Amino acid sequence: MIDSRPTIASLRKLSKVYGTPGGTVCVEALRGVDLEFIEGESVAICGQSGSGKSTMLNLLGCLDRPTSGRYILGGVDVSQLDDDELSDIRGRRIGFVFQSFNLIAQLTVLENIEVPLFYQGVDANERREKALKVADMVELGQRIHHRPSELSGGQQQRAAIARSLVNDPLIILADEPTGNLDTATGELILSIFDNLKAAGKTTIIVTHEPDVAQRCDRIVTMRDGGLLSDVRKAG
Repeated sequence: MIDSRPTIASLRKLSKVYGTPGGTVCVEALRGVDLEFIEGESVAICGQSGSGKSTMLNLLGCLDRPTSGRYILGGVDVSQLDDDELSDIRGRRIGFVFQSFNLIAQLTVLENIEVPLFYQGVDANERREKALKVADMVELGQRIHHRPSELSGGQQQRAAIARSLVNDPLIILADEPTGNLDTATGELILSIFDNLKAAGKTTIIVTHEPDVAQRCDRIVTMRDGGLLSDVRKAG
């Protein structure tokens, strides 16, 4: 059965080559990858260390540029944009969730969630309203005035997820989102990702954990900078 949902992101012959100082050695981290991500699907990107999954995430997040090929996000060829334009795309169209949370220690939960909107120049009242809404979505409404050091690991990750949602991004990129959490807390975080999928959000999760990958609609496995397999679950 053909999926009629629109394509959110496309990688076309995407490659990334890293050179060593002096240019004596080149490492092909990504080798001509073709992939499409559709609206509302959850995708796990798996593979051993050195397989290219982190490079893939950096390119998807506009944190790095491809050496060759194209990356189309929301109809825009972001591989052709300059630094300022890439920064704008990151702020408006991409949500990030990191293994280490990356919350700002001096800010409260609510202020951390507001950060992406602050850099977009959103009015303070609108920032607060949107931040409160997503804080409630991840059940942190009672902790919004606490700082990260006063939260558990699971609460910090929920704050990070809320921050990734506050700009209503096209895609959410998560790098080992349960890697620093115990099993029970990790399950709570994965249930939030399940809810995001049910709400129609496109989520891409880099993980080495089979249980996490199996929660996704699709598992992309990488090896040596290329695609080893791309499996969508039936139904």
